[in-house]
Amino acid sequence: MGIRDTLESFAEGRISAEEAERALRLDYLERVGDSFAFDGARSMRKGVPEVVYARTKTPAQVAAVADAAKGFLLFSKASPEHFSAVSAARPEAVYDERSKVISIGRFPDPDRGTIGVLAAGTSDIPVAEEARLMAASMGVGAMTYYDVGVAGVHRLAGPLSELDGADVDAIVVAAGMEGTLPTLVSSLTQIPVVGLPVSSGYGIGGGGAAALLSMLQTCSPGLTVVNVDNGIGAGAAAAAIALRRGRR
Repeated sequence: MGIRDTLESFAEGRISAEEAERALRLDYLERVGDSFAFDGARSMRKGVPEVVYARTKTPAQVAAVADAAKGFLLFSKASPEHFSAVSAARPEAVYDERSKVISIGRFPDPDRGTIGVLAAGTSDIPVAEEARLMAASMGVGAMTYYDVGVAGVHRLAGPLSELDGADVDAIVVAAGMEGTLPTLVSSLTQIPVVGLPVSSGYGIGGGGAAALLSMLQTCSPGLTVVNVDNGIGAGAAAAAIALRRGRR
């Protein structure tokens, strides 16, 4: 929600004066303990909900953030132990085991656009699902096609035809190993493509290094690339394209 949307929402009584002020103030933060600042107005100001990276935090720290949160909130890279602590504080919390994402609050209706989400192999699905859930948190739906990598490139024809036919707003392509799929997809469609390197792979190029470098060295102009395993960033980028396109 931008400045105009915030003002219109206040004028129509859909948000309070306090909520409008929070959305319009760039310095509005809520402190949780001495180590975390929660930006509860991010969604109204930017259209992207607050996402807390759980992997480097203890279950107790994550639970404290969940307990203090007042609106919709996501935790990424969360473990079952994180979810156990969060659900004790917020019983309505939901844990998506495939993407390792905890959500608190109701997802908006997926009526603000549609993206495609492709995963090269089954090992890439968890990060692809993280991207899908991030887009969903922004009101953007997704058409998903998994295990369509270049090792069996004929599998890609059907999904690309359907995505083009549906006129999706953007496509997230998750790939580990050599990370070739995003370049191939980008070369075959006019739809904006976000490359999402995944930390699957062998030996010297493992941990997503080969996939990231391959995508950055793409010979297909226009391919955008996020960091390794950054499904949150890829989903947010694709959804932002959908939201801007929907304003036309």
